[in-house]
Amino acid sequence: MADGESPTETRPDGAGRTAPAEARGKRPYALQDLSWPEFRARLADNPPILLPLGSQEQQGPHAPMGDYVLAEKLALSAAERAGAICAPVLPFGHADFFRGAAGGVQLRAATFTMLLEDMVVAFLDHGLSHIIICNGHSTNAPLIAQVAQKLRRERGIMIASLNLWRMIPDSLWEDVHGSGSASARGHGADPVTSVGLHLTPELMRMEAAGPAMRAKAFGLPTTSQFAGVAFGDFEVALPLDVTEVAPNGVGSGDPARASAEAGARFSEWIVAAVADFIAHFRRCDPSRPHLGPQS
Repeated sequence: MADGESPTETRPDGAGRTAPAEARGKRPYALQDLSWPEFRARLADNPPILLPLGSQEQQGPHAPMGDYVLAEKLALSAAERAGAICAPVLPFGHADFFRGAAGGVQLRAATFTMLLEDMVVAFLDHGLSHIIICNGHSTNAPLIAQVAQKLRRERGIMIASLNLWRMIPDSLWEDVHGSGSASARGHGADPVTSVGLHLTPELMRMEAAGPAMRAKAFGLPTTSQFAGVAFGDFEVALPLDVTEVAPNGVGSGDPARASAEAGARFSEWIVAAVADFIAHFRRCDPSRPHLGPQS
């Protein structure tokens, strides 16, 4: 190392030369970019901490399996807009019915809850109280609730959780897709396909996209969440696998109706809504939910 050169101030670039630190584009809202003294200096302000969650699972033949990338990008954008800090994404989720699709990584329920608790406690232990989970994998939700209840009992702190995909209002769906919005929605279709076309277009393979092709089980129509059948007017839960229910991995909807334009609108709405909630929540005391925002 040359005299005066510091490993914290330079790095090798793609051509083997060194580039100044400013060329890295350090993001003050991304925890992974900060040194620990830089983060420690922020503790006095008790910044809201976002924990993005996603999954590594099939999303149909046209989309990459790592949908956690989208959850992280949305959470980072919301953190930047709201002056919060976004932690690194947890890329694996819980959904046993996806185990039959090669390439997926499904955590056991106990593993997921322990990991999430450890993530949250890592911030609570340093006096950070405004923790917001940005969940990009719906079947994580019951386990998130378990962890949040446990930590409230033990720490007296309310952990907030937002379901990034299910928070989109029906009015926006109808505005984006018209009266036929129901035919665009579902696993393997929208909103993930459109958001992927907007945020990671280089990873999409829309020539392979096809509509949902639902199989039956015991001669009965399978339900949209891959884990049951409809019998008359009610649902019967069954331990089915996605490969038995949706041969092409698309649970419902038609991904061909997706577009980058729709993805831009979904993304902007999600980021704005999350940022608005951060602004509200940071003015509240997470240990006293009976109180409203404090000036």
